[in-house]
Parts: sequence; C-alpha cells; structure tokens
Amino acid sequence: MQTAKTASTNSDPSSVERILAAAETLFAEQGFDAVPMNAIAARAGVSKANIFHHFSTKNALYLAVLSSASKESCTRLDTLESSEGNFVERLAHYAAGHLDSILNHSHLARLVLRDLLANGPDRGKDLAEQVLGRNFAKLVEIIRQGQSRQELRGDIDPAMVAVMLIAANVYFFEARDVLRHFPDVDFADDPHLYSAKMLQLMLHGILRRENKE
Repeated sequence: MQTAKTASTNSDPSSVERILAAAETLFAEQGFDAVPMNAIAARAGVSKANIFHHFSTKNALYLAVLSSASKESCTRLDTLESSEGNFVERLAHYAAGHLDSILNHSHLARLVLRDLLANGPDRGKDLAEQVLGRNFAKLVEIIRQGQSRQELRGDIDPAMVAVMLIAANVYFFEARDVLRHFPDVDFADDPHLYSAKMLQLMLHGILRRENKE
C-alpha cells in the first residue's frame, strides 16, 4: 500500500496544489499509465524531485488526486448524517447530490472507470482502502441508522442499499448518451428526475402493494 508523504512544514503548499491540479488534468486526459512524471512536473511548474518530495510514487500521487476529489462526497455524507428531518427526504437529497457530483466531475469519473477496467484486480484494493472505502462505510452506517430508527426496513442489507444507489448513478453517467435516444425514457436529460425515480423504485419496489409481505 502506497501513501503520499507528509509535506514538511517548510514546503510551499501552493506547489502541492499545483501538482495535484496538473496530475488530475493529465491523468484524466490520458489515463494513469500514459502520463510521465516529467509531464506533470512541467505542467505544475515544479521539478520532478519536488513531486517526489511530497509523493513517494506516481501511484501515491494518483491516489492523492482521487482522495482530494472525494472530499466533496465526504461533505455530502456529513450533511446527510447531521441534518434533521425525514430520513428518506435527506437520502433523496444525497442521492441527487451524488449524481450531480459525478456529472460535474465527469473527467475523474471516466478516469476511475477506465482505470478499473484496465487494472481492476490491482487497483481495486488501493481504491477501496485509500479513496472510496471510508465514504462507502459511512454511507452504510447512515443507512443502518435509518434502519435502527425504523425509517427503513431492518431486514435489508445496508451495504446492498449503498451499492445499488451508487451503481444506479454510475450507470446513468455511463449510459445517458444512449438512454436519451430511447423513446420511453423521459429522464436522460434530467438527472434530478432520474434520481427521484430511482430512489422511489429502491424504496417501494415493483411489486403491487397487496402482494408485498
């Protein structure tokens, strides 16, 4: 497992920001494997040695870029957890915000999906442990709290709920250019409508009410 080095107190914080910004742009444009460290250094206006002062390896820099991008999702989870009111309404607000975040940062979403397709067995562990795992665990715990307050069914696996919510948003991101050409689909260009319909389906299912146990 590789992690970013901690910058010394005498280092320039702006250089770290420039390195992260340059790496994010180049990784998103070309993919992780295709980007040399020299190109990141040139774009950031620093030496390659300066990059390695802050990040032990190219992989550590890549994971730092993704971790920085995931802070927005962490903030949304904090809001979901701390807000008062109806849990279902708060969950709907989170789901719509999560989809907005994916669409607004489409270059990073494409980067991660492309990387997982190419390097899934090797990359998955790093992403789970250093980038995505904490937010996923927090979402599961928040759903579990909704179950404990009897606002959600207690017999459903909260991890499965979290997976379905995230997967539905990722699918929309990947497929909306196709979905908008299906005549029966009225939500391809309306992410919030899609999110509302998706959550309604998750919460109520497709069985007729009299057939539900």
